[in-house]
Amino acid sequence: MDRESPCASHISIFDHACSGLPKITPIPHDLICARPQPVSISSLAMHLTELDQECLLHLFSYLDKDSRRSLSLTCVRLRQVFLDPQLWTLLHFMSPCELRRDNFILGSSLRYLAVCWHSSRVKVCNIEDWMKTTFQRDLCRKHESLVSDFLERVCHMCPNLVSLNLSGCGHITDHNVINVLQSCRRLRSLSLENCARMTDSVLQAVVNHGNSLTEVRVDFCRNVTQAGLQDVRDKRPEVHLSALHSADMIPDSKPEEKTRIRRALQKFLIFS
Repeated sequence: MDRESPCASHISIFDHACSGLPKITPIPHDLICARPQPVSISSLAMHLTELDQECLLHLFSYLDKDSRRSLSLTCVRLRQVFLDPQLWTLLHFMSPCELRRDNFILGSSLRYLAVCWHSSRVKVCNIEDWMKTTFQRDLCRKHESLVSDFLERVCHMCPNLVSLNLSGCGHITDHNVINVLQSCRRLRSLSLENCARMTDSVLQAVVNHGNSLTEVRVDFCRNVTQAGLQDVRDKRPEVHLSALHSADMIPDSKPEEKTRIRRALQKFLIFS
């Protein structure tokens, strides 16, 4: 009896093992040679308004105030993002005139506020009122109440403010800053630079109302005295107080005091 060859035995075993597997249908030649259909980019792109509120707020946070407002005018959805108080945690203004615009929102989410005006006009604002010419008064009249009125709005609408920086705001008074200290109890940092009308009354308010304050700057405020600064250091030693040149500057004087000095000087020159 002839023995079955080893190769034939292996082939029969392989055929038996593969008999239970499904047959593979060959791919038609026309499908192999067919070109892939192009996919439209528009079908894959997501529209901006399809993003959720958190993503839109994050995108808006990279834009300046004017760009945010311009984008908000395109549709209702983006307008809602613009009006969301969570978007406005920080506001920075380069001049008082910017406070007139409608490209920002005041709300309870505001934490950091700065109004810094570095202009030659600040010198005019810092001139004592009784010494200003008619032209200088007319120049100041256009903006003298802008920052004061804005701070009043902050007092009513931004109770969670933690940092206030005012620079070159020559028309604000002690009353404006004291109101902020009384209304914004969480204020930790107060910076007043080149604000000519600030006096020791603000420093007294820091002692009485600034319970959360950790840093106070009153640089180049000519009507702040050394006695007022020392009072803050004695009563609030935990507050880091900076007063660059404030107590060393010549303070304002009343018109009648100037008149007496002038008359005394004239008499001295006449009889000398």
